[in-house]
Amino acid sequence: MKRPHWPSRLPIDPYIVLLIGTVGIAALLPARSTAAHVASGASTAAIAFLFFLYGARLSTREALDGLKHWRLHLTVLACTFLVFPLLGLAARGLVPTVLTQPLYQGLLFLTLVPSTIQSSIAFTSIARGNVPAAICAGSFSSLVGIVLTPLLVAVLLGNGGGGFSAHSLVTIVLQLLVPFAGGQVLRPWIGGFVARHRKVLGLVDRGAILLVVYTAFSEGVVRGIWHQASPARLGALLGVEAVLLAVMLALTWYGARVLRFGRADRIAIQFAGSKKSLASGLPMASVLFGAQASLAVLPLMLFHQMQLMVCAVIAKRRSHDPEAQQEGAPVEAGYARG
Repeated sequence: MKRPHWPSRLPIDPYIVLLIGTVGIAALLPARSTAAHVASGASTAAIAFLFFLYGARLSTREALDGLKHWRLHLTVLACTFLVFPLLGLAARGLVPTVLTQPLYQGLLFLTLVPSTIQSSIAFTSIARGNVPAAICAGSFSSLVGIVLTPLLVAVLLGNGGGGFSAHSLVTIVLQLLVPFAGGQVLRPWIGGFVARHRKVLGLVDRGAILLVVYTAFSEGVVRGIWHQASPARLGALLGVEAVLLAVMLALTWYGARVLRFGRADRIAIQFAGSKKSLASGLPMASVLFGAQASLAVLPLMLFHQMQLMVCAVIAKRRSHDPEAQQEGAPVEAGYARG
């Protein structure tokens, strides 16, 4: 009997530490009155800039080239925007005995955001799966999520998500869709610059998200909504999210086998179809939830760290599968070309 291979250290994302620190600063020193207005304006500008960069980075040609593997991409999209939300709706029965209504809304929002790109690619590569497919699947999910996530929030959360009035529609278009479209339009001219300065712009990305988190949690502290998130409730939320992640990891792996995908494709489906994007979800929540954004993003932040730790273990074990030794080389070559 083979001993399971565990990574030498689990990936405690340093960025999560920064996010937690930002929440702590917001709790101790929340922005008030004039400072709150300044922070809100800066946060709005940061969100627009984030989605402009998302548009400038996303390769339309790369996404179109991936259409030949349409069955895999449809499977990932179905997991991300159909199966996940259905599980989120099923969790409604946990209110109010296990989760409070605001925490449940945050959990449901978590199930509606797009999949990740970077971590899906990284874990698929470690597990020796189909990395080019993971790249395209993550890109498709992000592109579709720009439009579909706000629509799903409007339909499934209604007034709890801030409603879907004419004003909220205009806000979504101006803060999310217009900057994203602008980035796509300008990509032929600025794409090279963005690629060359990826590390610096990545720091700008993360700094902007920290600002969004500080603004959201400051508003939550000022409004006194944190009494709804007791330690017992947060522990219950972690338990619910652990079950949600376990169910999605099992469904994506065994469901892909039932659909007759090969091992490399199943790995891509599992990692792209079971994860949720913190980078996309945080700014979206700020736009969609307004004053309630702090509790709305809390489940997503917790789930993000959990998925990194669990998927790191799974990816490392998959890399030692006997099939991986045979299929790993061509997949890695494909990744190098991508």
